[in-house]
Amino acid sequence: MKALYVHGKHDLRLTEIETEAPAAGEVQVTLARGGICGSDLHYFNHGGINAIRIREPMILGHEVSGVVSAIGEGVTNLKEGDLVAVSPSRPCGNCEECHRGLPNQCLNMRFYGSAMPFPHIQGAFRETLTAMASQCVKADGISAAEAAMAEPLAVALHGARRAGELLGRRVLVTGCGPIGLLCILAARRAGAGEIIATDVSDGVIPFAKAAGADVVINTLKDPEGLAPYTAGKGTIDVMFEASGVEPALRGGMATLRPRGRIVQLGLSNDMSLPMVMITAKELELVGSFRFHEEFAVAVRMMQQGLIDVKPLVTHSFALADYEAAFAVASDRSQAMKVQLEFA
Repeated sequence: MKALYVHGKHDLRLTEIETEAPAAGEVQVTLARGGICGSDLHYFNHGGINAIRIREPMILGHEVSGVVSAIGEGVTNLKEGDLVAVSPSRPCGNCEECHRGLPNQCLNMRFYGSAMPFPHIQGAFRETLTAMASQCVKADGISAAEAAMAEPLAVALHGARRAGELLGRRVLVTGCGPIGLLCILAARRAGAGEIIATDVSDGVIPFAKAAGADVVINTLKDPEGLAPYTAGKGTIDVMFEASGVEPALRGGMATLRPRGRIVQLGLSNDMSLPMVMITAKELELVGSFRFHEEFAVAVRMMQQGLIDVKPLVTHSFALADYEAAFAVASDRSQAMKVQLEFA
């Protein structure tokens, strides 16, 4: 079978590797769809993410779905032919953080397509994937393209949990890429009263409005667009920061009410924070990293029609056309979510 490796900056190679038979507790999945994530683009465009660098060839990908093609011993909850969303989250279950009930913070996490440890954790962009049955969530009733969106939706749902009470709240979302848009969808489903979204591209405005944003501001064209929300000591209750850019974080903080909460999802470089403002307004800044149990919830919400991710998938390419797929995914003016088609 073929797998898509990154060897360094702008160096992708489709390589033949051996197919692994499923062991006890595992299933073999013939991949159908795989979404190109921001981290995949960082590895491709920059050879790494900040200090994390590619030090050996690594299979990319962690947003995948496929059809069960073989069953390992002892697996009873899945059968051949089942469409499944495959969670990339594989905590050990035995470390201190897992025992504290924080599997997303596992000390021995094996998350598909991550260069954080060495040897790197190989990813899921391969024609056939052997996975633990516990990673696989049945996705009957939705398409393979939707099932492959379970991972980024789970990220947004975890962020919504970190945000706390959203019912009736005024919410700001900074950065309207896939994660930001999914945060809009999650906040709206959680009962947010008003949602304001910002970005620096006009191309995302229709997506943000379709996702449920009441107001969308291009802060590049309108640097003072958030000024009305800074009245008094601020008028925003909760902020989802999904850009990873310091000006967006600082600008959003100025709109927050005293004791407002910032949920930081965007990962980029470290930022300098306005500590006087944080202290004086008693702001809460919380991180939101990955997910775990939210993955199955994401699939269920799509199955029940509670969240519609279909408009976010703007392009799909055959696996053999991976170079074109990554070029389009790297151009925000062209695409929102790009997926590879494996079958």
